[in-house]
Amino acid sequence: MITIDIPGRKTFHLEHLVLDFNGTLAVDGNLIDGVKERLQELSGKLSIHVITADTFGTVANQLKGINCHVKILEKEQQDRQKKIYIKQLGKKRCAAIGNGYNDWQMLKHAALSIVTIQAEGASSQSLKHATVVCYSVNHALDLLLNPNRLVATLRR
Repeated sequence: MITIDIPGRKTFHLEHLVLDFNGTLAVDGNLIDGVKERLQELSGKLSIHVITADTFGTVANQLKGINCHVKILEKEQQDRQKKIYIKQLGKKRCAAIGNGYNDWQMLKHAALSIVTIQAEGASSQSLKHATVVCYSVNHALDLLLNPNRLVATLRR
């Protein structure tokens, strides 16, 4: 668990990290450099969940050796499926990281939501529901590894 006390706002008690794969952890189906090490470190503190359409069919191979749960989505209503997944885990205990349109409901319902703007860009709908916006997934993961960065960004 990671507990983050944001002065003047709220305290997060995070148990789960839910992440999109393509566009967030990977570009064109290939894991972004530095992600594997960060996820391995975070898996000692949070339960890691990667939820994806697996557009390139690479998620299992790319995440090999990382302690995480992988959920492959059905083709239709992926935004809704991601929302349901967050709710099943307990939305007050979830952080979520994504970038695409199909991530917006996951981001809206997670206690802490981070949007990344990388090679694929980010959906304006997902940006609308983000707590924090980062320009790389490694910076987003570093926020969870170094929670005082979140405190500095979110305090009142």
